[in-house]
Amino acid sequence: MEYQFSKELIELANHDLSVRERLTAKGELSGGYHPEMEAVHQTHAKRLREIIKEIGFPTISKVGEEASDAAWLIIQHSIGEPAFMKECYIMMDENSNDINPKNKAYLYDRIQVFQSKPQKYGTQLIPERRLYPVENKENINEERIKVSLPPLSLEDINRIPASEDIPEMDAREKEYTLWREKVGWI
Repeated sequence: MEYQFSKELIELANHDLSVRERLTAKGELSGGYHPEMEAVHQTHAKRLREIIKEIGFPTISKVGEEASDAAWLIIQHSIGEPAFMKECYIMMDENSNDINPKNKAYLYDRIQVFQSKPQKYGTQLIPERRLYPVENKENINEERIKVSLPPLSLEDINRIPASEDIPEMDAREKEYTLWREKVGWI
């Protein structure tokens, strides 16, 4: 095990969450990507790239479950770096037997949503606190169970907008759509 990286990955994830908590408490996290949060995400992604270069993807067998989950959090929050998130998803897929399957599901869905594509597992929400459109409403609970996510209620499934609604949803979020274009998601 690469214990020297375990502690560092956990510390990076905890730092991310503490900054997020502080900014949320001050009401500063709504209305765009906060510059301080963006800087934290960029710094942590840079360090994670260095770690990956040295040991490969931080799997459970390499760094332990908590640190592997911390690495995923860093990836999940690297929203300004589409190529990095996609590369990490490929690495997670290659190491599927040595990572938390929920993490791979969340990352897949996040990448899809940032690209204006339906998600598979129903992990990402839209501002109205409903799920973002999914690839297949009929099979969503089967997909969730495969990755150890709890099934959704029929009520929640019925509230999921149709994939055809994505362009209209994007049109309502002009700043978000412009940001995604700027960083290369769409």
